[in-house]
Amino acid sequence: MNTVAIPAMVRATVLTELYHGPVRPTPGRERTEPPPRHTVAASAAGDSILTVPNLFTFARLLCLPLFLYLLFGRDNRAGAAWLLGGLGATDWVDGYLARRLHQVSEFGKVFDPTVDRLLFIVSVSGIIVDDGAPRWFCIAVLVREVLVGGMMAVATLAFHMPRFDVTRAGKLATLLLMFGVPGFLLGASDFLGHGAFQVGGWLFGLPGLALSWYVALAYVPRVRAAVAAGHQAELAGPTPAR
Repeated sequence: MNTVAIPAMVRATVLTELYHGPVRPTPGRERTEPPPRHTVAASAAGDSILTVPNLFTFARLLCLPLFLYLLFGRDNRAGAAWLLGGLGATDWVDGYLARRLHQVSEFGKVFDPTVDRLLFIVSVSGIIVDDGAPRWFCIAVLVREVLVGGMMAVATLAFHMPRFDVTRAGKLATLLLMFGVPGFLLGASDFLGHGAFQVGGWLFGLPGLALSWYVALAYVPRVRAAVAAGHQAELAGPTPAR
């Protein structure tokens, strides 16, 4: 009969399990798998400011003085409109980079919509002064941005409201307006085919304006609920250690 040699260590382990049960690893020596690389990167980026998407957002902010220079310093409505349209068309890039590079940060979640709102307020104010778009439309956009921005600032600073992300409807409204407003400005320029851009301004601008006001009204109950939740958390106090 053929026999198979069994190593001494295996025989000892088998005999030990027969008499004493399965052998358990020594506490503190369990093998642990390292966390995935993207999880580590995301954790590191959570509190970071100097990330690729944040730098991209900052670059978009730096284009604002150039927009004002083109509009007033060079009297170039077409150039200012194309620049503003480019800023609107690249609004999604910083969010995409944050997810793609696993660099989503709390600073970026606040910085990106703040820059978008600042671009709106400054550019639309400049267009009102330049009379490059329907005045009532620009005022409606401007009032909405100021009201929403003021509501968020007061709720956050005075009532310690926890921050919540911008809704998809809000992002869509921003995108539509960032195409509609430059369309009006191009329509008021001497650019070739400016009449078609004027029509495009209405096609993008009116739905964007209506959606933006709908989102603003929808934010009110969310802000009230978030303020109430933050107030309840303050009353409860820190959770005692166990």
